[in-house]
Amino acid sequence: MQLDDLRLDKPILDDVPAIFDIYSDPRVWTHLPSGRHTELEQTESMVQGWIGRWERDGLSSWIVRDAGSGAVLGNVGCWINHDAYWNLGYRLDYGAQGRGIASRVSALAVKEARGLRPDLPVVAILLEHNKASARVAEKVGLTVQHRGPDAGNPDQDSVRLIAADRPLSESQIQAALG
Repeated sequence: MQLDDLRLDKPILDDVPAIFDIYSDPRVWTHLPSGRHTELEQTESMVQGWIGRWERDGLSSWIVRDAGSGAVLGNVGCWINHDAYWNLGYRLDYGAQGRGIASRVSALAVKEARGLRPDLPVVAILLEHNKASARVAEKVGLTVQHRGPDAGNPDQDSVRLIAADRPLSESQIQAALG
């Protein structure tokens, strides 16, 4: 799929090395250093999950490429979690950040998710101090539905936000926190 200067592809296993380069870069994990991938197998498992969700749900994370060069810029997409909500997620190469890519592709992902399963809310699970990620969620129409401690985060002061396109039930909030 083409989106202006971007090409959006369903993931394949050949994408793992390029995605690992992004997910292992400490510069894209300043908000959650413990999330950084240190082993290629972590990335391979994640990409296999995306592939499976495309097959199961008809939507998941796209591999975002520069349309001209084909270079992998990151991933953006929505996938169903716990059959309770669409999870909007994005991670871009450090050099691709700040160009509006996450916002543009997220808007398309939200539209596709709503077309496939309008009964499910679209949710973004964020850390409060990750202002750039929060701006993307806000730009696609999500508002904060929950604010609380980020259980399991090595940074005891981290605050978890759950943003959504509609009010969430307590069970949906718990699923997102789960």
